[in-house]
Amino acid sequence: SFVPSVRKNVQKDPRKIIDKTSAATLLRPSLHQPIKHPPTAHKMSDTEEPKAKKQKLSKKERKKSIGGDDKEETSADAPSYEERCEAINILASPLASKKSTKKAHKLVRKATQSKSLRRGVKELVKGLRKGDKGIAILAGDVFPIDVMSHLPILLEEHNVPYLFVPSKRDLGAAACTKRPTSCVLVKDKKVDKELFDLLVEEAKAYDPNSKN
Repeated sequence: SFVPSVRKNVQKDPRKIIDKTSAATLLRPSLHQPIKHPPTAHKMSDTEEPKAKKQKLSKKERKKSIGGDDKEETSADAPSYEERCEAINILASPLASKKSTKKAHKLVRKATQSKSLRRGVKELVKGLRKGDKGIAILAGDVFPIDVMSHLPILLEEHNVPYLFVPSKRDLGAAACTKRPTSCVLVKDKKVDKELFDLLVEEAKAYDPNSKN
């Protein structure tokens, strides 16, 4: 005798079929996408010449190259001594001559290297109170004048000779700072005795009563 099957005809959910097909299409690479190949090494032709390798410069050579370019630019763009003297204030006396200004900057540079220099108004006044002796180099283009108007009298009271130079920027550069410097005090004459004595003589030769 024939026994019919008990299994029912179950219809499949069409949404599940769609989900499966969409997932398969996402995982499968598209035919329209370009195939990415690994980068191949560039083959040189017979006519091409190999590129020369850049030589690495040492730190000293870099500094020299940079410093040389900066010096050329500054020497070309920097104003002259006479032009700087036009911008000085009323207090700038005794004013160092052109040669003496270079000597003063040289002395300040040497004093900075030997750490025998006081930089700025506060440090200079502090040094005078502690009894430091030497020579003071003051900038003549400082405005307002009230910033350093008390310094000449204070230096005369402590018997410290002083000289004015035309530019605070040049004085700051000589003191190895990027900022302009209004005044410095060179404490030790052992830095360069010849330069020190020459500048002291020029400073002491100035008579404040001679100026009208």
